[in-house]
Amino acid sequence: MQQHDHDGNRAAAWYENWTEAPDSPWRDRPEPADDRDYRTLTYRRTGRIARITFNRPEQGNAITADTPLDLAHAVETADLDPRVHVVLLSGRGKGFCGGYDLQIFAEGGAGGGGVGEHATAGSAIDPVVQASNHNPWRGWDPMLDYAMMSRFNKGFASLLHANKPTVAKIHGFAIAGGTDIALYCDQIICADDAMIGYPPTRVWGIPAAGMWAHRLGDQRAKRLLFTGDRISGRQAAEWGLAVESCPPESLDERAEDLVERIARMPVNQLMMAKLALNSALLAQGVANSTMISTVFDGVSRHTREGYAFQLRAATVGFREAVRERDEPYGDHKGKPGPTG
Repeated sequence: MQQHDHDGNRAAAWYENWTEAPDSPWRDRPEPADDRDYRTLTYRRTGRIARITFNRPEQGNAITADTPLDLAHAVETADLDPRVHVVLLSGRGKGFCGGYDLQIFAEGGAGGGGVGEHATAGSAIDPVVQASNHNPWRGWDPMLDYAMMSRFNKGFASLLHANKPTVAKIHGFAIAGGTDIALYCDQIICADDAMIGYPPTRVWGIPAAGMWAHRLGDQRAKRLLFTGDRISGRQAAEWGLAVESCPPESLDERAEDLVERIARMPVNQLMMAKLALNSALLAQGVANSTMISTVFDGVSRHTREGYAFQLRAATVGFREAVRERDEPYGDHKGKPGPTG
């Protein structure tokens, strides 16, 4: 390095990106691609921020067989791009993510949302195989169910295990499986009127990611999962589930301010801070919570009550079965429950 490039001669050289320093290992190397379109989401890099956006707005960004692989690949792309300091995850349309695309499966179809671009035929996640394993008139193999659901968790958990910070921006709703994704992020920022919760705990579901107690603590996590109630974005911030909430019209601005502040930090400082803090979170037993919750999620869909819900959905349609599930709680169609 020449004398005029000495760090002491450049103001605040520590804020230079890995690729910007005069002696950068990436000097004269090609730059990674800045964008990519997946089946369920898009990836864009602007400056030091990688933007992953769920892109099935007509379906409420519902999770399909492609989603975990798309998400994991996009997160890995950001993690390995030396120009990226932080990942911002959001959703197009009316909300962040409405959970799994269960309507086709629950009504007796061939699987949740189709095979997509990732090869699944003949595998443990073949939709036809899984539909057969969920047939209420036949036996159920819990480990075949686990093979499917644990694979979704591995993809979503890439947000937690990525070296770089991940931020979820929630507008509209993050419901059921959508919360599995959001709670794996390092930070959540949301609109005051966003609806967040896991109503399938009322029947036919347990949060497979197992992150609620780790993010909210024991009593508040139980308060939500014992009732299936939703909370507003404002209450999510008050309870510590979100780092901040704001009026819907201010969400984009506030989220940009947050990720821009994070992006000013050196990449290696961010990585060390995240690894150090994650060590405490992992010591709490996140991996065990995920494993147990994933097994119980499968069990919950194969109890007498779970089969009753599945058969009712197949008979009258998934939406009607959900109405019957939620109306006694007074929060059908996203109306806030008594907590928020």
